[in-house]
Amino acid sequence: MSAGGQNAEQITRVILVAQFAATWAMVGIIWFVQAVHYRLFEMVGAEGFEAYHQKHTNLTTWIVGPPMLVELFAALSLLWFPPADVPRFAVWVGILLVGILWISTAVVQVPLHSRLASGFQASASRKLCATNWLRTMVWSLRGGLVVWMVWKAG
Repeated sequence: MSAGGQNAEQITRVILVAQFAATWAMVGIIWFVQAVHYRLFEMVGAEGFEAYHQKHTNLTTWIVGPPMLVELFAALSLLWFPPADVPRFAVWVGILLVGILWISTAVVQVPLHSRLASGFQASASRKLCATNWLRTMVWSLRGGLVVWMVWKAG
């Protein structure tokens, strides 16, 4: 194998590891948010909810922002540094799943959080929990896909 080929293989391995770490961080986070965190919103109380939600949003951004960006960058980078034993369609499926996650976040979850920013609304909170199942399932699927990619790449 040429030095260039070895270098590309090493880059691919780094990308796969970064994608694995970022995706599985988000799988854990999204399940915690779905099963615990969003369900507790209604227990905060109306008088303290606005301040609570503001703090929640600010702190959560710092936790989910980096792995989401790493995941996006890694998924796209595999187009240029594809793992040798991973079918090209799997890379595209991974990108599609990341796209669904980002679109759902921007089009559904962020507007619902914007509604909750002015105070607790039971309907918005319930809708947030219900619609977040899409992201929970998609991140779980991505987690499985990424494990498979790492396994196939050996």
